[in-house]
Amino acid sequence: MRVVDRRWWARAESTDADAAEESRERKPTVVEELEQRLAEAHEQVQAILAEHRRAADEFEQVKIRIRRDTAREVERGRRSVLVEMLEVADNLDRAIDAMHGTQSGDASETLQRGVELVRDQFLAKLETFDVHRVPALGEPFDPLLHEAISTAPVTNPAQHGVVIAIAKQGYTIGDELLRPASVVVGNHG
Repeated sequence: MRVVDRRWWARAESTDADAAEESRERKPTVVEELEQRLAEAHEQVQAILAEHRRAADEFEQVKIRIRRDTAREVERGRRSVLVEMLEVADNLDRAIDAMHGTQSGDASETLQRGVELVRDQFLAKLETFDVHRVPALGEPFDPLLHEAISTAPVTNPAQHGVVIAIAKQGYTIGDELLRPASVVVGNHG
């Protein structure tokens, strides 16, 4: 009976030099299988890590997009509330204009002054929201800031194309137009 030792490290001790050389180069099939499994597992780990990085990047992009969309919606809601508040300011302006045309008396002047103070306070509150009036009266007509509701004849040629009356004040919020001013523009000749 003859025993053949198949262990590669045991074969290295054999006397045959070629057999020893060959046995050193070859690994047992179990070791080869384990190395192959290790390489496959390493590839799987790398693929999972790459997928995780992609998912994390995508998640960050979604968070940024949601924040941006939410900020837009908040700003849109803020604008709609402010536009409603502007109607109150318009009514205060109309009340002040109507009082200018009434009889002069102590009660009328006191009421007028009270309404003007309320309007000024309201406009100051709007400024805390970065809402400001659009300069219009005496300014050259600017279609980006003003909405011409009519024209009126003027005798002075310097007033041609200039806002001579305001029907409704215009307002900006920050650098953007919230509502254009409704104006009457002078027309010479």
